[in-house]
Formats: sequence, C-alpha cells, structure tokens
Amino acid sequence: MLSERRLQVLRAIVQDYVGTEEPVGSKALTERHSLGVSPATVRNDMAALEDEGYIAQPHTSAGRIPTDKGYRLFVDKLAGVKPMSPPERRAIQNFLDGAVDLDDVVARTVRLLAQLTRQVAVVQYPSLTRSTVRHVELLSLAPARVMLVLITDTGRVEQRMVDCPAPFGEASLADLRARLNSKVAGRRFSDVPRLVEDLPEAFDKEDRGTVSTVLSTLLETLVEENEERLMIGGTANLTRFGHDFPLTIRPVLEALEEQVVLLKLLGEAGDSGMTVRIGHENAYEGLNSTSVVSVGYGSGGEAVAKLGVVGPTRMDYPGTMGAVRAVARYVGQILAES
Repeated sequence: MLSERRLQVLRAIVQDYVGTEEPVGSKALTERHSLGVSPATVRNDMAALEDEGYIAQPHTSAGRIPTDKGYRLFVDKLAGVKPMSPPERRAIQNFLDGAVDLDDVVARTVRLLAQLTRQVAVVQYPSLTRSTVRHVELLSLAPARVMLVLITDTGRVEQRMVDCPAPFGEASLADLRARLNSKVAGRRFSDVPRLVEDLPEAFDKEDRGTVSTVLSTLLETLVEENEERLMIGGTANLTRFGHDFPLTIRPVLEALEEQVVLLKLLGEAGDSGMTVRIGHENAYEGLNSTSVVSVGYGSGGEAVAKLGVVGPTRMDYPGTMGAVRAVARYVGQILAES
C-alpha cells in the first residue's frame, strides 16, 4: 500500500503530465503543488513510485511519466468524476433535444461526445435483445398486403411488408392488431415468440394462414435486428496525439475499423456502470496505447447499450468520465420520453 503522501505525488504527476505533455520532475512538482515536503522528499517518493512501477522515466528526460499501472491507481483511488458545469449541461440537453429519431439521437451523441472530450466517440445502438415492444401497428395496403410496423421502447422503428396468402378484411386486421398488442406490448423481445405461438387459434380457419404469415414476419424482424450496430466519430481527433502513440497511429485506426473489437471494448451492454480500460488492459494489441471510457445508457434505469470514448492513455480521466456519464444520462432521458 502506498502512503497518502506518495498517492498525492502520483496524483500530481498524472495531472501535470496530462496537462503539459511533458515528463514531470520533482522541482516542478514542489513548485506547482502544495505537497508540504522538500524536493528531496519528493525525489525519494518518486523513486519509490518508479520502483513499484507506477511511473517511468523516458529515455530522453530527467522527468517521469505515469505508466498504465499508475493511471489505473489514479482512476481507481485518486480521480473524482468532474461534474459538468450548468452551461455545459444545458448545451448537451439543447443539442440532443433537437433529435428527430433514433438514428439522429445516435449521430448527435457521437458528434457531441467527440467535441466534448476531443477523443474518438463510439455509440452502440440500443440492442433489441434488451429492448421491449412498445407497439405493433398493422396497416392494410391492399386486400392481401399489410404493412407491419414494430416500435420499441427505445424509439427504434422497423417496417416490413407482408404479402398475405388470402385477402384480410379491416375488421380481422383490427382484431389481430388488438390481440397482438395485448400480448406483446411492454414485453421483452425474447418473450414474444412464446407469447404469440397460440394466436392463430383465436381466428377463423380461413384467416389463420394470414395471421401465421404476419406473425412469422414479426419474428423474422426480431431475429434480423439482433445484430449489434455502432456509430463512430471524431477519429481525426487522434491526429492531435501523434506523440502519444510510440510507433504509429495505424494500429489504432485499424482497430477502430473493426466493429467486433469496438463492441468488446465497450463491454456488455447490460452492465450500466462506468468502465475504464487503460493501455494493456485492452485485449486488442493495436489499442495497447489507448484508454477506453464507457458507460451504459437506457431508460428506466436499465442499460440497453453502451457509449464511450477512445483516446491516448494520457487522458483527462475526470473530465472524460464526467462527459461520458452526463451524455449517457441525457440519452437515457430522451429514450424514456420518446
């Protein structure tokens, strides 16, 4: 266990290095921070921190920089989440409130996160595996053609055309719409197949084929839309951090193109808590020089997807964590109200 004083020295080193981009020396620390001890004591503390792997000395400098282990301790024990100011919160709310549909919400969220954090923003679309049915609408387009509209609790809307095996009257369509919504509205997608399996039996024999066709289209829609989707933005922000990537930025850019990699980075959508993965904690080798800050978002206190940012390990963790958390909270509110 590090002493309280050495924890304070580590915090000061992280803050100065993130702010100045320069390795930090003991003289600069004592001048910038009220540590209450002499430069010689700070040098001893820095030597102890280096021995334990929390800081390291770049070859070309007398100063020290944090290691992945040092950033990890900083995030776990030393960094509070920096709250957004009232003007920042209003700006977030005003920007996101203008969204017209789910695609617009996700697109605006990506742009906002990238601007607020000056990192790469990644937003996962709400997963249908964790969504519930808000409403199923059935519209007659022709005697034997129906439009099925599926609306989720997250505002996602899916439309399908259904070619029926026989003409289906308005009264029968209204009956099917009412019975279908009474069974599935407010229920998880995963429960729908079980809830509707006996529904054709409630209709006259000549209508059962059409009811079965409509239901099979509904179930196909649920299966088709289970694949996870992401939107990414702000990749150009990485070019500001060229010196933070020791060899080349190319592995980072290649990793960001892999959707499977990004989904693993964000973590399981059902986990709504804040996650910070630092440097080599990212399993994908191309991202060993980056950190990922992610959090779940959703309505009703349950996460339906994740959003977050990817940037260099030399990151303003309190500010980034605060921005990610605030944006996730507003997106959840929008979904709940949509």
